[in-house]
Amino acid sequence: MASPVHNLLVLLLFFVSFPCSNSKLSVDYYSKTCPQFASIMEQIVSDKQIASPTTAAGVLRLFFHDCMVEGCDGSLLITSTSFNRAERDAEIDQSIPGDAFDLVTRAKTSLELQCPGVVSCSDILATAARNLVTMVGGPYYRVLLGRKDGLVSNASLVQGNIAQPTMAMSDIISLFDSKGFSVQEMVALVGAHTIGFSHCKEFSHRLFNFSKTSKTDPAYYPKYAEGLMKLCANYTKDPTMSAYNDVMTPGKFDNMYYKNLQRGLGLLATDQALSVDRRTKPFVDLFAANETAFFEAFAHAMEKVSIYKIKKGKMGEVRRRCDLFNAAKND
Repeated sequence: MASPVHNLLVLLLFFVSFPCSNSKLSVDYYSKTCPQFASIMEQIVSDKQIASPTTAAGVLRLFFHDCMVEGCDGSLLITSTSFNRAERDAEIDQSIPGDAFDLVTRAKTSLELQCPGVVSCSDILATAARNLVTMVGGPYYRVLLGRKDGLVSNASLVQGNIAQPTMAMSDIISLFDSKGFSVQEMVALVGAHTIGFSHCKEFSHRLFNFSKTSKTDPAYYPKYAEGLMKLCANYTKDPTMSAYNDVMTPGKFDNMYYKNLQRGLGLLATDQALSVDRRTKPFVDLFAANETAFFEAFAHAMEKVSIYKIKKGKMGEVRRRCDLFNAAKND
């Protein structure tokens, strides 16, 4: 017969091997600890989007860029200090609109008043992105909750983890593949460009002195290129100048982005390349013809992104402020 000490050891080993259920992700993770979570998020998101209609695109970009570097852990929300250059100061992240960060700050402030120290910044960001996609006409998808906020944010980690607008399609496909995403999932995720804008410097090489034989990229629809040239004429003096990614329905989440690619209305070089590369063209054509297929693929891919390399348990923390590690507040 086993001794009480033996039984206790077996019990301890059981709990070490199988973490308690509250460490697992679930859609109702905060049902008991912060029952107001969903309603607070809905209110904050709605108010911010109505006041600043570009918020949806900004938050979606913030969420995706955060997840692609070290996982969905809110590391992109951290501000730099004199001894650490954080992710948000990497060149590709500097153009993320301030409204996106502001929404997270507002949500965190409201949630801290209701249930202090409970809701992670990474859960706030994941939920805000989903709510905003739905609010501007896109698909609803499940967001599992229970992420912890990461303990590292370094600008040097960004390079090579986020696709650049001048990258070759093979390199972009390889980048997504290295993170476990198929070509179809990649094409669906890039469909986020159906909302938002890009700065002129990101596509100016397609407009001015493109080649010895053509001033502009011949892949552009000619009238579209003319309009962009006028819009971006002074972009070197004013780096904030930008154009909508989807010139037809810029504020609506729909499949117009893919239809635009078929017409030579793809803003970025990487956008237009999707419509001609043999690996990606079939999915562009599918999503252009069938919005339901796009919405289903996008929702599936976003669910997959939202749990990419998440932190749980002691791998992270629940920050008291989203722009600061908790340890920094004790220094």
